[in-house]
Amino acid sequence: AIATAGLVDGKSLEEKWNMLLREASAFAGHPLTLNKDVYDSEMADNQHNLAIAVLLKSYKSLYADPTETIDLYTRECSYDVTAKDLAVMGATLANGGTNPLTHQAVTDAETSTRVLAVMATAGLYNTSGEWLYNVGLPAKSGVGGGIVAVVPGKMAIAVYSSPLDAAGNSVRGQLAIQSIAQDLGVNIFKIQMQK
Repeated sequence: AIATAGLVDGKSLEEKWNMLLREASAFAGHPLTLNKDVYDSEMADNQHNLAIAVLLKSYKSLYADPTETIDLYTRECSYDVTAKDLAVMGATLANGGTNPLTHQAVTDAETSTRVLAVMATAGLYNTSGEWLYNVGLPAKSGVGGGIVAVVPGKMAIAVYSSPLDAAGNSVRGQLAIQSIAQDLGVNIFKIQMQK
């Protein structure tokens, strides 16, 4: 995610941020804002992320200034969003990149597919494999307690709840989505045998 933030086009940090904010807002279907308190808190304790950015730069895998990249990445992690916003954003991916409420094509189907693949493999940090095995849906969690899970071609499920587990994922949120996914039978790996 840090390396990806370093790829954002723009002549200045503000230009890059405004572009990201416009795109995220298009995914949500309305203008989003930065939560300044969260941003300030994260920036005050961001040494590990800055170290990762510097390391990426030393391996020629970061193509922008590490400090600016971390600022942009931290802003990107500090949007004010609701569970409904997350659900609409996930549903946009489920719908091949078209927001189901605004009908705006935010991205293309190929990009949506790639994003869902990354969500499936890394969306719940170190427990992504367990999640995929137990729930069978691409998902992304955040340290604010939000989780969005996507049923490709159908819908998204989003929750907010704390506390977090050791990996940084909402404990109750994971259980809620797992229960909903099981009740709806939407595990993408579950084979439905014909009788």
